[in-house]
This record gives sequence, C-alpha cells and structure tokens, in this order.
Amino acid sequence: MTQKITLRMSAAAAPYVQPGSPRDVKLKAACGRVSLGASDLVVLLYFLAHDPDGEIKQTALKSLRELPEDVLRQVVHHPETNTKILDVIARLHFLKRAVAEEITQHQNCGEATRAYLAEKGIPNLQGGSAPEQADPSATADDVDRDAEAADEETVNEEDEAFKSKYQLSQQLGVSEKIKMSLTGDKEWRSILIKDSNKLVSGAVVKNPRITEAEILAISKSKIQNDEIVRLICANKEWTKNYMIRKALVENSKTPLAAALRFMATLSDKDLSGLAKSKNVSSVIATQARRVLLNKSKKG
Repeated sequence: MTQKITLRMSAAAAPYVQPGSPRDVKLKAACGRVSLGASDLVVLLYFLAHDPDGEIKQTALKSLRELPEDVLRQVVHHPETNTKILDVIARLHFLKRAVAEEITQHQNCGEATRAYLAEKGIPNLQGGSAPEQADPSATADDVDRDAEAADEETVNEEDEAFKSKYQLSQQLGVSEKIKMSLTGDKEWRSILIKDSNKLVSGAVVKNPRITEAEILAISKSKIQNDEIVRLICANKEWTKNYMIRKALVENSKTPLAAALRFMATLSDKDLSGLAKSKNVSSVIATQARRVLLNKSKKG
C-alpha cells in the first residue's frame, strides 16, 4: 500500500493547484514565475511536478532542478520544512554540498534521505534520523516519489526541441559550433560535448552556464577528448565535489597523477570497490589495495 504524504500549502500558493485552475496559470507557476516565498515556491513546484499534464509536470521538475542555492538554503534553514521536501532537494541538489550537509542536520531529515546522501559522499553531520512527517493541514495527500528518478540532470533526446537542435548542429561550421559550445543551453552542451572536433567538445566545459551535474556526467562518460578531462581535473571548484573526484578516479582518461591524488580522498568503501574493480587500470586497483592495507596496519 502506497504511503500517503501530506504537505502544508499556504493560501497564496493553493490557487495554483486547486481543481479547475487554468492550465496557463499552472504552467506559469511551474516556470516559477509567481510571487511566493522560498518555502511556498518549492512546495508549489513539488505539487506541480506531479501534475497529470506532462508539460506542467516536466516544467515544474525543471524549475526544481534549477532553483538557485540561496533559495534552497532558505528552505533548508526553515525548521518546519517537510521531510518529503528535504528528500527531493537532496536528490536533485546533492551536488551543492553546503545545501546537502545542511539537510543532514535538519530535524525533519529522514533516514532514507541521509542514507541517500551518504551514498553520494555527504557525511551525516547530525548522526540521527527523524520519523516521516505528516501534516494534517495539508491541501493534498497523494504525492508520490516520482521526483526521485530525476536526481541527476538529463536531456530528453526524444524531445522535438532537442532533435531540431541536433539537426541544426549538423549544418554548423566549426567556429559556429565553438560559439554555441561556449554560450548554448544544456541541450546544446549535451549535443556538442560529443562532437568529434576536440575544439568544439572542449569548449563545452568552458561554458559559464555548465552545471556540476553535467560535469559529473561527463566525468563518468567515456569521453574521447583527453583535454576535457584535464580541464575538469584542474578546476578546483569542480573537484571539491566528492562524486566528481570519484568519477575521475574511475575514468581511464584521467591522468594517472591526478587519479592517484583524488583517490587519496576517497572513503574506505569506495577504495574497496576500486581494489576489486575490473573497470579501472591495474595501477589504480593496486594502489587502492595498498592504501587499504596501510590503513588496516595503522588501525
């Protein structure tokens, strides 16, 4: 039996999700173009991310993914933020380490959320867990866990807009592609990172709009452009992220010196996985075993 989750919604936000609300009004709200406080906005987007209308649902989910850090921190700092909202923020924004760490300290953070963040390399700074929260004053009670499947940024390659951009990219010259790599949106970056010309694909990671989630995906991929991996390794902001460092260690394109440096920062659990892995170089696997052995001797 599916557990029912209840959430409180303010009077200012409720009209956007009430039965009979005009579609254009709901779509505008799903874009985040409403005058609401941070907490009310996130709850509203969460409800709209489960709307039966596919466009409203995807638009709201996109807005949730793109919430700026200052808004997220306002929500996470609020003592009454619901367990469910904390969980969704954790899954969509775990790459924002400061936000993720604050979630683990929140009194309403659930055990499942802390476990999920721990898997992503975020330590449990509180050391406890809270029971699931239920609020009898909520306006709806059938919110499910669909947003969990969207914990990483993705591009729908079946979308017509994506297809049209892909077709257009086939007609662009190298200089035009480089310009688009440097200035284009997520769909353009997703297309051009795979370009066979290394100047084009390399320019993508220099795009000021690129997100850590995209960098993580690139670090995990079998990218053929070695220069891209070197650029990621050299970026101190990106390599502050544990998951990116782990992905770089596992990537065969990562320079050995950088991979060994990042490996020294990994948890024993991940080192154990590397030591047994057949998907990394023998040098990495051997070094992982050596590090674990030295730790056990010291212990």
